[in-house]
Amino acid sequence: MSTAERTTDRAMLRDIGAIGLAVFAVGMSFGAIAIAAGLPAWAVIAMSLVVFAGGSQFMAVGLVAAGNPFAAIFAGLLLNARHLPFGLAVADAVGTGWRRRLVGSHILIDESVAFAMAQADLAGRRRAYWLTGATLFVTWNVGGVLGVLLGEAVGDTDALGLDAAFPAGLIALLLPSLRDRETRDVALAGAGLAVLTTPLLPAGLPVLLALGGLLLMRRKSR
Repeated sequence: MSTAERTTDRAMLRDIGAIGLAVFAVGMSFGAIAIAAGLPAWAVIAMSLVVFAGGSQFMAVGLVAAGNPFAAIFAGLLLNARHLPFGLAVADAVGTGWRRRLVGSHILIDESVAFAMAQADLAGRRRAYWLTGATLFVTWNVGGVLGVLLGEAVGDTDALGLDAAFPAGLIALLLPSLRDRETRDVALAGAGLAVLTTPLLPAGLPVLLALGGLLLMRRKSR
């Protein structure tokens, strides 16, 4: 391994570790909030293990607490529909074989996709994808269990600004890709669509509509 590759791997490990700490803290918050909302401890832990999607889990807890579990299921499916195009984008990083695809699809989250897409070669994408997904799966679930045990002592992590850690990290990872003008135009068009429709549409739909930015690429290719 060359010096440049070792430096890149160290930087990647540092960044994954930083986001892992933030995920751990937010996982604690989720566990405490879910228990306060009246969910049994086993259900909170099982949700983190099986669903493993922070935004969907927070939304589900809020809707269940409001007495609408069916809306929680629908909202979670809608919010996570963005993972369909994500899966296409990182299929090579996940690898082949049903076992790798089964486990790889479970750890497909915004952060694992972003870290993988930030790498220049296939080997780097695979390392980044699996390391990010595995690290955040562990930190999220360990944090959730501690949140369940500690209850209200955890508090609200949004007050610490940790809710902004994830989008900030994703933007930093994607900045190198935006040097390409065509990619930048598509990304800005998609972001504009999402921002404009967020006040008008249910959670999840603006993210899907952001894929409309790809129409700009299609138009330019003609």
